Amino acid sequence: MKNKADLLVTNGRIATLRGYSIKPQRGTDFGGLGMVDGAVAILGDKILAVGPVEQVSNQVELNSAKIIDAGGRLVTPGLIDPHTHVVHCGSREMEYGMRLAGTPYIEILKAGGGILNSVCKVRQASVAEMVAQTKKSLRRMLSFGVTTVEAKSGYGLDTESELRMLQAMEILNHIQPVDLVPTFMGAHAIPEEYKDNSDEFVRIVIEEMLPQVKDLACFCDVFCEDHVFSIEQTRQILAAAREHGLGLKLHADELAPTGGAQLAAEMGAVSADHLLCTDKDGIAALAASDTIAVLLPGTSFNLMSDYAPAREMLEAGVAIALSTDYNPGSCPTENLQLIMALGCLKLGLSPSQVLAAVTINAAHAINRADRIGSLEAGKQADLVIFDTDNEAYLPYHFGINHTWLVVKSGKVAYKKVEEDCFED
Repeated sequence: MKNKADLLVTNGRIATLRGYSIKPQRGTDFGGLGMVDGAVAILGDKILAVGPVEQVSNQVELNSAKIIDAGGRLVTPGLIDPHTHVVHCGSREMEYGMRLAGTPYIEILKAGGGILNSVCKVRQASVAEMVAQTKKSLRRMLSFGVTTVEAKSGYGLDTESELRMLQAMEILNHIQPVDLVPTFMGAHAIPEEYKDNSDEFVRIVIEEMLPQVKDLACFCDVFCEDHVFSIEQTRQILAAAREHGLGLKLHADELAPTGGAQLAAEMGAVSADHLLCTDKDGIAALAASDTIAVLLPGTSFNLMSDYAPAREMLEAGVAIALSTDYNPGSCPTENLQLIMALGCLKLGLSPSQVLAAVTINAAHAINRADRIGSLEAGKQADLVIFDTDNEAYLPYHFGINHTWLVVKSGKVAYKKVEEDCFED
């Protein structure tokens, strides 16, 4: 007896990204979209079948299904943003003019800006205030086709504030449609009160914070960098996080080739992120590992800095994902479609590669490729219909929103408001 679908997306050009739920795309496989002209049948929050309409109709009972006619448009998996700092309070636009004028970051810090500005605001904020601000950003992300977002703590830098950030994420997972994947990042910076004793702060992260946050987070991330957390300090924190059952992530080699990429590969981290300054040894280590390189070209664009060596990574066989790095300082944008354009223009990736980088490979970067990132039977029914019939148009026509409709967990969560008609 055939299962009865309750929703059918038909007449679509479907980028299934199928076949990569166990291992990510890399090398010559990177950018394989698994294109099919046809339909996606859905029951509840799961996909029943994907393929040509006749094939789907033979597999699934469609008589009672609600029909969404994609009209020949491109249908993709829901986009995944695997590196964000979306939970915070306030904004830091007052620093923008200083940065444009060439003011060094240390001077911005002395003037009350930088990450410590965000730390001060989060420490003063309630959970409700963080929920309210973040909900607006998640609504924007959803409108750009994003259905799953990794979200980091790290603007509290004390146990109580870090817990409030993670509690805000837990609430948001119940009151709006975008799935949040919570990451504990108490080791995001060294707070002012420990600036002369970073080892003591590392002890607090390990002995006080981790035992209290372990049930609220999926991952632990550390900013492994000169003048932040050393390789050895990062190793200590991540080893303790692993003992508490958390997956591992690293902010690595953003400002200098410190060996963060090698450490991520050595410790079996799910991802190493930023990687602007990763050298050939770091690239080789990532290529020989299962660690995903999450690249953040929006941050380079906004800071007017160098870009990660994506082509070298690709040629070496590194698995690459893309993300916004949405945060109030270095990359205040929720627009993952813009990041896809930068992935082509600044990283040298093809349109099909950037689509894979924000779907199936991004799913691997948050350990959810068994559930999301491709359109296959049994997976969560997250998909986007874009107002174009091909993947190249998305980064080519940059700076606008191409989303026509978003289905999240089997339900329509966003639909484009049609443009007004103007009289002659």
